[in-house]
Amino acid sequence: MSTNPEYQPEPDPDLTDERTAPTPPTAPPPATTPPTTAPAKHRQSLSSRTGTTWVGLVAGALILVVLLVFILQNLDRVDVGLFGWHFSLPLGVAVLLSVIGGALVMALVGGLRILQLRRFAKK
Repeated sequence: MSTNPEYQPEPDPDLTDERTAPTPPTAPPPATTPPTTAPAKHRQSLSSRTGTTWVGLVAGALILVVLLVFILQNLDRVDVGLFGWHFSLPLGVAVLLSVIGGALVMALVGGLRILQLRRFAKK
């Protein structure tokens, strides 16, 4: 600051109007400590291999019941030809066999891909 007595700083327009004067800084609120909780205990999983197996068996049984109902509702005989063989099957059985065949082809391709990735990972 200058020691010159003639020097008078210009008034700050924000501070001259009382309506817009800034409020003085307030003290920060007292620090609060978070509530203490008991240390987290290791939670054991409620599932087990036996429970998972049981759920899988129940789901499989329900799927088999649905397949049985499908086959029993589609007993009309259809002629099927495969590689020169010709035979007659109920429609439900023919569709079920085609789904099983598709699943086997998918499993074969997936298994070959897994073997390919394992060989690549070993290198």
